[in-house]
Amino acid sequence: MSPECSRVLDALGQSLPPELAAHVASCAECRELVEGFGALEDVGAPVAAMPAPAMERVRTRTQEELAAHPKPTPWWREVLVLVGAYVGLTALGALALTPLGLMLNSAPPGVVAGLAVLLLLAMVGGAVVALAPVRRVAWGLLGTCTAVVALSVVLGGSGLAVKSFLAGAIGCMRTHMLLSALPLLAALVMLRRSAYHPARAVAAGLSAGAVGLLLLHVHCPDGSATHLAASHVGPWLLLGGLALLVRSRLPTSNHAP
Repeated sequence: MSPECSRVLDALGQSLPPELAAHVASCAECRELVEGFGALEDVGAPVAAMPAPAMERVRTRTQEELAAHPKPTPWWREVLVLVGAYVGLTALGALALTPLGLMLNSAPPGVVAGLAVLLLLAMVGGAVVALAPVRRVAWGLLGTCTAVVALSVVLGGSGLAVKSFLAGAIGCMRTHMLLSALPLLAALVMLRRSAYHPARAVAAGLSAGAVGLLLLHVHCPDGSATHLAASHVGPWLLLGGLALLVRSRLPTSNHAP
């Protein structure tokens, strides 16, 4: 199965984007599936009128998936695996930053601790949203939580500017992306085990990016609002968008009901 075929299978019952519609037009197998389930309004047909060859293909595909995955894995186990990966990679990142000075944030200790707890909650909560078997993920709730975390990081800084804006931005952006690369890879691997959903992909990217955001929060001595917004929160939001972009192009490894 090609990645495009997998994306078509994920999107059955929905309106297909132009690139997938073009693929359906050139792929006989996908065209039969789409016609059978009525996924496109202009070529849809009732399920009851599905041609026998298409019905047989659907039955065969379903049987193959059920044979490969006869028992569903409890979703909370996948969350524990992903959060465990985050914790381990956070510890490795802390060890890597220790020679440079891990705790350099000069904000009041209570503020530093409170924001660290908030970022840990964002890390775990994002993983739950990405992998929990709910029918809908509310964009409003996801956006509100993201805004709360972003504003808390920006407003909770010490206000101390240590370096020039450009020098500080380049260093922290590079560090943030390096610290979050492996957590993002782990999140994308777990996301492939379920059908593609944009909000889940964004939540997974933000939860993975919280690893780098947390380590920068305690390590970076620059607490000015402009630096925190551009160099800490900015890359974090970028990772959410990057996860969405990459996941939309990855094939799904598990289609079993």
